[in-house]
Amino acid sequence: MRTGVYPGTFDPITRGHMDIIRRGAKLVDRLVIGVTTNPSKSPMFSIEERMEMVKRETADIEGDIRVVSFDSLLMDFAERSGASMIVRGLRAVADFEYEYQMAGMNQQLNHRIETVFLMADVSLQPIASRLVKEIALYGGAIHKFVSAAVEADVARRVSEIGRKGS
Repeated sequence: MRTGVYPGTFDPITRGHMDIIRRGAKLVDRLVIGVTTNPSKSPMFSIEERMEMVKRETADIEGDIRVVSFDSLLMDFAERSGASMIVRGLRAVADFEYEYQMAGMNQQLNHRIETVFLMADVSLQPIASRLVKEIALYGGAIHKFVSAAVEADVARRVSEIGRKGS
């Protein structure tokens, strides 16, 4: 069985993430979506909320898709998951430079696990969770970047943040 891992913070999950998940799921028998923390990012949603979002958004995708959290080195997580590949999405040249460096480091950590890069659909390339949150916090429309359910989740959280700040 060929298993792939698609890691990310998914804070929130975007249409770009979903594009990579749908396409990545076709490359493997099992796709493990690893929802992680990132110390350099301040999440809008808890790990549990993000996992529920990802589970809900991926429920209709065919194939064996599992959503799990992890807080470890990616290559350790991939090894524990039985993965033979890491699936990564690329949006732009800047992504490639970072991802290329990470792939090289990961190969040094575990040469048995390959990194596979998928180019984001051209229409989805500019989407970044960080920008989606920023747009939402300033009252902008995010419906082009996320599903209606995620848009509602973000709106609720922005409203909660606004009430706390009052």
